[in-house]
Amino acid sequence: MATMSMTKIETAAARLDLPPGSRVGIIAGGGSLPVEVAAGSAEQGYPPFVILMEGEVDRIAELSRYDHESLALEGIGSLVPLLRRHRITHLVLAGEIKRRPRLLALRPSLSLLAVIPLVVMALARGDDGLLKVLARGLEARGVKVVGAHEVVPNLVAAEGVLTKAEPRKLDWRDIEAGLAAAKAIGALDVGQAAIAVGGRAIALEGIEGTAGLLDRAKLLRGHGRIAGKTRGVLVKCAKPGQELRADLPSIGPQTVEAAHAAGLAGIAVEAGRSLILEGPETIARANALGLFVLGLRAATEPRIWLTGH
Repeated sequence: MATMSMTKIETAAARLDLPPGSRVGIIAGGGSLPVEVAAGSAEQGYPPFVILMEGEVDRIAELSRYDHESLALEGIGSLVPLLRRHRITHLVLAGEIKRRPRLLALRPSLSLLAVIPLVVMALARGDDGLLKVLARGLEARGVKVVGAHEVVPNLVAAEGVLTKAEPRKLDWRDIEAGLAAAKAIGALDVGQAAIAVGGRAIALEGIEGTAGLLDRAKLLRGHGRIAGKTRGVLVKCAKPGQELRADLPSIGPQTVEAAHAAGLAGIAVEAGRSLILEGPETIARANALGLFVLGLRAATEPRIWLTGH
């Protein structure tokens, strides 16, 4: 398979084209995604308003350069009034939120009474159900939810090999096994990733996320549980029926570092339905460590650039 450079990544996702007077808001969690979305929005002429989720954001300095306000998870009832106060018309959910709001600690307000049924319903439906309910609830209140890929389309993983290293013949068994396992746990709304070594899945993503998954694989390797098995692949893909405007599978430089530490040969993500954060740095780090990064064709569901809004 021919190697593809980051400069050739397909960016068919439409750039923002908003009506006059539109304003973009960003609910910012952890990681680099909120930073990239904020910069992308500003570059396109839509200076963002950033809602910093308390206790979740780890790149506050970079986000605080924009107009912003902090919000506790337990203050979620004030979200809609906050959006209206700042005239937010379009909202992006970006970054990792590691915990859920504690229902008994929710701050009472008239606005909260309106959204409590949504919150309870969302918490009962799991992570992807929560995102879908939240998106529908916001849009019912006049705020359009858009995906990070619509603001920064060059984050979308392209199809093909993106690095100097390419998968070997034996790696394809791991890619196929990892993809099947990731799709299976995705259907259960458990996680988006799996690791396969020696042609079988050896670890599945749980509540600890991809970083925890890679740490477990490293421990398995160190404890000899997969003795005699070399290489291996991390596979990440969207859940069946995934809410594509939030929580898309993503990798970044830390993912590459952790995959290398776990003794893996590479990473495969679902092209068109996954994000590569800090793309040039991620690919450069993979090249330096000799790992491959591969975009797999999304066979059964439309890619995000075909879904529109």
